[in-house]
Amino acid sequence: MSTGGLTMIKNTVAKLPDSERKIAEYILNNPHTVVNSTAGELGRLANASSAAVIRLCKSIGVSGFQELKVRVAGDLARDTEQGYRDIETNETIQSIVKKTASNSIQSLSDTAELVNYKEAERAVLALIEAKNIHFFGIGASHIIAIDAQQKFLRINKNATAFADSHLAATLIANASKDDVVVGISFSGETPEVSNVLSLAKNRGVKTISLTKYGQSTVSSLADICLYTSYSQEAPFRSAATSSRLAQLYVIDVLFLSIAAQQYDQTIEYIDKTRDAIQFLKGKK
Repeated sequence: MSTGGLTMIKNTVAKLPDSERKIAEYILNNPHTVVNSTAGELGRLANASSAAVIRLCKSIGVSGFQELKVRVAGDLARDTEQGYRDIETNETIQSIVKKTASNSIQSLSDTAELVNYKEAERAVLALIEAKNIHFFGIGASHIIAIDAQQKFLRINKNATAFADSHLAATLIANASKDDVVVGISFSGETPEVSNVLSLAKNRGVKTISLTKYGQSTVSSLADICLYTSYSQEAPFRSAATSSRLAQLYVIDVLFLSIAAQQYDQTIEYIDKTRDAIQFLKGKK
């Protein structure tokens, strides 16, 4: 059963126009009513119009109102989730362990619901065909870029992950149209990442973005857009805890999808790199 309707709305509601936001907030507060309503009925209930309902569907990334209803119905059929929980003053380690696990699981589950399989397949194909892959992110997103580089190097894909935007610009200046640039920014508004993707676009290099769900500067510059769920982590959002795991999860999905399509070759490369590492450790 399709799910993720409520997650999509939660991830985009803050940036919606007033007429669409009214409908989005009504759906979040009255999800059961929406499942049995037409677009016109929902518009009237939310003091908006049926046209605004259709625009909302487009804004959150679903094909139409019927798909939205199916997704919301799927959400309602699942067990109730705890949602994200912040830590409190002088909280015990035992409690923090449980909350961190819960938040991480929630973030991964929400991100899985947001995956656009056609876009993911396009991303996998682009990465398979790429001569070089340039991952770029700043701060916590640079950690994701390094992880991605490490994974792809192990299967003999030329990959870079520079945090310095000048070095990244130098690479892109000499990049070919067979290369791919992957811009990673949770907010989707990191200036350095948007500048690097803009440069790649001007050079005719294919681009992939990995941002939180919804419209952003970074995603608007990408040929292929991948998303993670927006998790409510304040006031410790700067620690990029659950969001970091969601980004790593998407990278893992891409890596494993490539491995599945090139299974024998991937096993061979991983075995070779494992043997090389064991050699360095003095083991044969």
